[in-house]
Amino acid sequence: MTTVHIAGAGGYAAAEAIRLLDAHPGARIGTLMSRSGAGTRVCDAFPSLPHLTQTFDDFETALPQVAAGDVVFLAADRDVALALTPKLLAAGARVIDLADTFRLEPHAHGAVYGLSERYRDAIAGANLVANPGCYPTASLLALAPLGAFADRIASIVIDAKSGITGAGRSPKLGSLFAEVEGDVRAYGLGGHRHTPEISQELHAVGITAPMTFAPHVVPLSRGMLADIYLIPRAPLDRDAILATLRRAYASSPFVTVFDDGRAPYLPALEKTNEAHLAVFEESGIIHLLSGIDNLGKGAAGQAVQNMNIMLGLPEDQGLGAVRTVVG
Repeated sequence: MTTVHIAGAGGYAAAEAIRLLDAHPGARIGTLMSRSGAGTRVCDAFPSLPHLTQTFDDFETALPQVAAGDVVFLAADRDVALALTPKLLAAGARVIDLADTFRLEPHAHGAVYGLSERYRDAIAGANLVANPGCYPTASLLALAPLGAFADRIASIVIDAKSGITGAGRSPKLGSLFAEVEGDVRAYGLGGHRHTPEISQELHAVGITAPMTFAPHVVPLSRGMLADIYLIPRAPLDRDAILATLRRAYASSPFVTVFDDGRAPYLPALEKTNEAHLAVFEESGIIHLLSGIDNLGKGAAGQAVQNMNIMLGLPEDQGLGAVRTVVG
């Protein structure tokens, strides 16, 4: 049984991690660190977890309780991650950072990019994993296996929509229900912070075509759908791309590739670590769809998946995986 601590435990991704870890047969929840919520019970901060009466600790009290062999999820901002990571690694803990602190090259402290399906072997030997962002996860699950088609792709358009929990739990005017209800809001246009992360991983598989990334917030609590368009330089074959995705995820417990005309349905993905992919073609343009739960596969679920890989546990332990569907 591995003890798992969470730093920055007051946010939405942390709440999802607490929910998953509470039911995980190979983990026990250790300290829950929150500067703003120190002394507050979990059940009071998160009414959806009514049976958890453990209180949040402040960082100074909690850090000495981290021991060698423990796992720490960093769900705080990058400044906290930069300050805590060297101390946690020196204590012999394994660290999974849910912020964007270590995602881009060069990776400090030997961090491994935590897209589970692509970097399983490296994650298994890592002490520090940079958990991907939700937009990059949805985008890269569809695109990363397609390196063999790189020379046929003239450009890529990623049109992605996220539930409002992706904006975090700190009160902000633009995240209020009255502000987002009834709207589809484009933001971060011309330079979103996730663009370099997606580009880095596409370049790693040889895809260097120009990319346009357009994120949107939609009036959903959670969920993410990425509509991805491959504009061809030379003909792209839908069936060949579909077959490539099916091969890439044939042994993956969480990725389903539809080939029967279905598209991802976000309510089916809520509170899961699953991803659903589909491929369509029209007028020579390939249309990929990738659906995930932004708090599940896009954050806490993938963090637990990476923890399982690091600890040598079954990849789907504690995550309620369903059978893989590839057709």
